[in-house]
Amino acid sequence: MTGAAGLRCAGDNSPSQFTASIAAHADWSVDPRKRWVAVARRCGGQWRLAPPCPVGDVATFLRRLREEAAGGPVALGVDLPLGVPRAYAAQRPEPDFLHFLRHLRTVPDFFRVCADLAELRPERPFYPFRGVAGMTRAAHAAALRLGSADGLCRACDRATAERPAGAPLFWTLGANQSGKAAIAAWRDMLLPALAASQPIKLWPFAGPFCSLLAPRVVALAETYPAEALRHLGIRLKGSKRRQSDRAAVAAGLRDAMLRLDVTADPDLQIAVTDGFGRDAAGEDRFDCVLGVLCVLNVLAARRPDTAPDDPWIRHWEGWVLGQTALPTFPLPPPADALAREGTIYPAAIPAPPVWPLPASPPQITNKADGLAAKAYASKPAALPPKRTLSRPGRLLRHQDRPRLP
Repeated sequence: MTGAAGLRCAGDNSPSQFTASIAAHADWSVDPRKRWVAVARRCGGQWRLAPPCPVGDVATFLRRLREEAAGGPVALGVDLPLGVPRAYAAQRPEPDFLHFLRHLRTVPDFFRVCADLAELRPERPFYPFRGVAGMTRAAHAAALRLGSADGLCRACDRATAERPAGAPLFWTLGANQSGKAAIAAWRDMLLPALAASQPIKLWPFAGPFCSLLAPRVVALAETYPAEALRHLGIRLKGSKRRQSDRAAVAAGLRDAMLRLDVTADPDLQIAVTDGFGRDAAGEDRFDCVLGVLCVLNVLAARRPDTAPDDPWIRHWEGWVLGQTALPTFPLPPPADALAREGTIYPAAIPAPPVWPLPASPPQITNKADGLAAKAYASKPAALPPKRTLSRPGRLLRHQDRPRLP
């Protein structure tokens, strides 16, 4: 393990820029039994990756990572939303997400999920507490004055030519949702850390990811293991919930580790070959390893450590670490553009996209991706995300973070 001096990020000649002493990824859930973390330690010019282990006490999680880093920087990916939709942000008095997050310490009801539409308000946006026939995301958005159901989504939640749409942050119904994971992490980990003035920095709000790596600092970024699969060139056939399907990508995981100078501990080598075990937490351990390799991929400068050049994304919505694909359709504008602290917030991501579309179609990993790539190569704006990307169900069943189409 390196000390506080660390090593410079790839391609950076500034002595003030450090690579991490520890790179980690936490697969999050509202259920503590399904919260796992994988930790890679810097050893000379290589990384040593240990088998995933339970996160444990959430209140002390960040402090324990800093202690393991022995004064060095910590690069942490978390599989949960960091940011709020721009339509919601347009109604807030705070200048950005970081100030908004600190404000939540004074609003304990924010994390109380609403049982019906009448309870919804900006200070209580999560809904529904339980499923009731006829409830819709459109009604949810309307109650929060966000316009259509699309107003619940951040840019990184929307479908791209490479993957289906994710679930809106504030929607808490069904197995494929990320709202309750965000509640658990924001309330029990981030807010106490901010209240205690712990040295944490949230990407992309505080700047490019590598620029956040400094001695004794934990740099946090939102990650998405489904994105990591594509970033690493791994093709998962079937479902990540099946041990045999996880075991089938063992060679791909080993190849990715080799490219990233990662040495797996003997117990992890066995787990990779075995598909991470038969128990229900096997998929969470699998996600952990994908996530930490995603973080290491960015530290190795194989994927960008920046977000799209859109003020809404960089100040309010956040982004998925390493993602380069933009939403297939532009986001609906908030009611009004914002002017805060001299910065004009555009109503939507500019067209054409702020990042150039790749010259070649995205990697094809299954039938749904094949349809997406074909439409993407011909006319991106015509791609219907719900019909082309959200079907078939086989693709949705192996999503890495609980999300709705």
